[in-house]
Amino acid sequence: MPLLPRELFQRLDESPDENFYCEPRLVTHIDDATIAALTEVYRELVPAGADVLDLMSSWISHLPPEVDYGRIVGLGMNRVELAENPRLTSFLVHDLNRCPELPFGDATFDAVLNAVSIQYLTRPVEVFASVARVLRAGGLSLVATSHRMFPTKAVAAWHSLGPGDRVRLIGTYFELAGGFEPPRLIDRSPRGADPLWVVVARRSG
Repeated sequence: MPLLPRELFQRLDESPDENFYCEPRLVTHIDDATIAALTEVYRELVPAGADVLDLMSSWISHLPPEVDYGRIVGLGMNRVELAENPRLTSFLVHDLNRCPELPFGDATFDAVLNAVSIQYLTRPVEVFASVARVLRAGGLSLVATSHRMFPTKAVAAWHSLGPGDRVRLIGTYFELAGGFEPPRLIDRSPRGADPLWVVVARRSG
């Protein structure tokens, strides 16, 4: 698998992630208006009845409350946060930086979501390749990003690149992982609130 420069994924804090995430953080990480904008993107793109995987999940998934989905599986780092998430039908604690291979069968989901957490992945291309594997043909991967982060755990690329280059880097993850149609960018940044960019790619095949 093609590799990006390792230094892009170094972090100020290289201690085990399980230590950093051991305490629950039942807070939101983007403004309310930005959350509403993300929910609207999900409303438009994730069909009712879809089986959904919420990667790097927490206590809120930002999915529209009025839409009925099939399964909504949360994969995250803190059991308390995941247990508080009312939209999840099941969840598991899993460290993607330690093991980027997703613990699910092939062609299991119709949509895979990642909300404002992409900046913490140290092996993103491997994760994206696994996302392609677990998606059904035509399924969607949606990666939402803004400008907030835990600085000590964000990879170096997020410290050194501006927003446009960060979005292009996410597109590169899709391209290097393989199995996706060309990604596209949706800019839903609300006026006067945290910005919101969503990179979307459809599983090919």
